[in-house]
Amino acid sequence: MSQLTTPLTLEAFLTLPETKPASEFINGAIVQKPMPQGEHSRLQGKLCAEINRVAEPKKLACAFPELRCVFGGDAIVPDIAIFQWERIPRTASGRIANRFDSSPDWAIEILSPEQSQNKVLGKLLHCSQSGTELGWMVDPEDESVLIVFPEQRVQLLKGDRSLPVLSQIELSLTANQVFGWLAID
Repeated sequence: MSQLTTPLTLEAFLTLPETKPASEFINGAIVQKPMPQGEHSRLQGKLCAEINRVAEPKKLACAFPELRCVFGGDAIVPDIAIFQWERIPRTASGRIANRFDSSPDWAIEILSPEQSQNKVLGKLLHCSQSGTELGWMVDPEDESVLIVFPEQRVQLLKGDRSLPVLSQIELSLTANQVFGWLAID
C-alpha cells in the first residue's frame, strides 16, 4: 500500500533551515543552487560593486548578491537582485527588511558550468512575468549576455554592444568590459 505525501508548500519551504549554497523553491520543488566558482564569484562581485557605485549614492537602486526573493508562488535567489530604492522593503524603524516579498526590478543570473541554460532562463522569465523590468543571463563560457525584457522579449549581446540597465541608473557596460574582469593581470 502506497502512502500519500502532501506536496511541500512555499510557506513550509520558508520554514526550512538555510542551505549553503542557497536552495530555491521553484514550481513546487526544492532546487539547490550550484556552489559558485571563480569566474562566477568574480563577475558577481564586480557587477554588484559597479551597480552600487553609481546607484546607491543617488538612492536610485541597490544590488544585492544572493538575496531570496519570494513572489509568484516561488522563492528564488538570483545571483544579483537589483531593487529600485523606493521598492526596498523596510522595517517600521526604517531599517532594511530581511524578507523581500516581491520580484526584483533587475535580476542577474551568472551561468555556472553545470547549470542548465533553460532552467536559468526559466527563472528570468518567471521574474519577467512577475514584473521584473530587466533580466540578464551572463554566460562566461560564451562571453555573451542574454537580455530578458518585459513581455519576455529576449536579445543576445556580445562584444562592444552596450548592455541595457535600468533607465534611472547611469551605467555604461559592454559584454567585453564585463568579461574583461575575468583577466587577472
